[in-house]
Amino acid sequence: MSQSFSHGYALVVGVGKDLPVTIEDAKAVSGILVDPSRCAYPGDQVRLLTSEGAQRNNIISGLNWLAKSAGQNDTAIVYFSGHGTENPDFYLVPYGFDRQNLAGTAISGTEFTKLLCEIRAQKLLVLLDCCHAGGQAEVKNFIKSPMPSTAFDELARSSGRVVIASSRKDEVSWTGSPYSQFTMAVLEAFAGLGAFEQDGFARVLDLTLYVGRFVPDRTGDKQHPIIKVSNLQDNFAIAWYAGGSKTPKELPWRADTPVSRLIADSAEVASWRRRLANKRENLLLIEERMSEYVEFTDIPIQLLKNKRLTESEIDELQTRLQGR
Repeated sequence: MSQSFSHGYALVVGVGKDLPVTIEDAKAVSGILVDPSRCAYPGDQVRLLTSEGAQRNNIISGLNWLAKSAGQNDTAIVYFSGHGTENPDFYLVPYGFDRQNLAGTAISGTEFTKLLCEIRAQKLLVLLDCCHAGGQAEVKNFIKSPMPSTAFDELARSSGRVVIASSRKDEVSWTGSPYSQFTMAVLEAFAGLGAFEQDGFARVLDLTLYVGRFVPDRTGDKQHPIIKVSNLQDNFAIAWYAGGSKTPKELPWRADTPVSRLIADSAEVASWRRRLANKRENLLLIEERMSEYVEFTDIPIQLLKNKRLTESEIDELQTRLQGR
């Protein structure tokens, strides 16, 4: 029987208009969050805004709801899929955006950051899938931007805040099938792919590492998420990944790399990390034993060999992990 992630709250926005993929992305994120067999958020604690529902006033209302509903010890997620622009200040572009009335129809970076800072939850994940390729009708003559430049500085005043933008400022956010590449990686991380502990929880740093690896891989190194972490005291849980079960489940799509392979790959990487931690502990013990000898020449040859072997094994494991 699945367990509810009762302290999870989320606002999910997919603007649509010239970017229909953003609606599908947002629906998928909302869907996996409320799925009792996956993230298991209570349905009334996730708000989904798409198309006409993703206008400025509704987004602001949703952020205010999140600030009021999520307590200090809760987990909060803000997901936005649409355009982000600079002219010259940063603006999130909601549905119905009017370039002649920015203050009344868009959300400035300053305003967005202020609204985020009102959220009391000390476990906050902000996901911005902006700068989409192929959908630029509404932002003609504007400079694409993935996130407000002031957001992280302001959010850094609080602890437990993680902001991930889908791409660098000079890049675009690539679409894919069935979702954009960034959102697809986020969904896979929500489903437990890349989970280090395999303890049933999708955790924030596991998600950042997973997204940071697979988005560049799948876009031919053309898209690189920006990850900002503020005063993070632990690798906090953002959701269940299988309704409380410790075994990640297959997803209903196949990305460039089969999901079954990703699960196996994640387990292999987790094994390497455990081995690396053990080898480092062994090295400390060896060095502690060596320190008991006054003269270097008194140290047993076998102990020196063990030290060299352990150091070599550590180097090999570090090289493997860096290559992943």
